[in-house]
Amino acid sequence: MRYALLFCVDEELAEDAAAEASCRAWTAEMRERGVLGESLGLRPPYEATSIRVREQNALLTDGPFAETREQLAGLTVVDCADLDEALEIAAKHPAARMGVVEARPLISGH
Repeated sequence: MRYALLFCVDEELAEDAAAEASCRAWTAEMRERGVLGESLGLRPPYEATSIRVREQNALLTDGPFAETREQLAGLTVVDCADLDEALEIAAKHPAARMGVVEARPLISGH
């Protein structure tokens, strides 16, 4: 089953060079295991633009949708036997020590 691992991290912790090296090592390990699908990092939240449509009016907001310390930093798709394996893989990612990693099953065909 395929899972999206969503990485929400504290921006200050994520900018650490050691954290970046740890992420590269995790990626290499998951590639070796054959579970790694597409992996995408996101630009910083201050570069985001959010849009909401209310009563046929588009409302734009510069920056992230929510003001929180932890922000969505990226996502990776992994192909696992089950949720237990997805969680084991997620727990190994450095983002789990800098914030939170959400493992969410993907809907087939989307």
